[in-house]
Amino acid sequence: MKSGPDISRIAALIGNPANANMLMALMAGPALTATELAQEAGVTPSTVSGHLAKLEKAGLVETARQGRHRYFRLADADVARGAIPDRAGLMRVRTGPRDPELRRARSCYDHLAGHLAVTMFDRFIDRRLLARNGDDLRLTAEGRRFFAGSGVDVGALAKGRRAPCRCCLDWSERKFHLGGTLGAAILDKIVEKGWAVREAKTRIVRFSPGGERKLQAWFSR
Repeated sequence: MKSGPDISRIAALIGNPANANMLMALMAGPALTATELAQEAGVTPSTVSGHLAKLEKAGLVETARQGRHRYFRLADADVARGAIPDRAGLMRVRTGPRDPELRRARSCYDHLAGHLAVTMFDRFIDRRLLARNGDDLRLTAEGRRFFAGSGVDVGALAKGRRAPCRCCLDWSERKFHLGGTLGAAILDKIVEKGWAVREAKTRIVRFSPGGERKLQAWFSR
């Protein structure tokens, strides 16, 4: 018998309709809770934990904790490329707030969250201003130069007990945005420059049309 990876075990897991539905839902990108995945799988919340435990043990999914909540996501991009066929329009669960303004830009404690924040975070990673290893995040030398040139006091970021950079799982996007003292400093700069205002009672960060264009030009340049 030839030796090699035991794909029969993986195939059996994917062949289970409940597991297949959950993996397809996670292919859309956002991390989901066990309750949301139970809805996708068509099983009860009490049953879904057993399915998820098997998927996690097989290395197909992993967990991320955000406060009191536990979220599940695909273990890595290879799972989607090699184990699950590409498919569009998979997401049926709508995560986070219904208000489109809250979904686009809001405050998460003292830093920016929502679609704009996730887009900005991804761009920082692509440009190697931030380096990510799993959930660990650090500011690169290029990043220090970029943010210092944007008026951020980079030397002060590491003072105190908070991490300068932290992966923060976004409530609506279920992907990471930037937390930590750098995330807070960026939101302060956005408000200071007059690109947006924070609405304390709603948590909406309301950008002017020109302010949003300037923000996108800044993190994309």
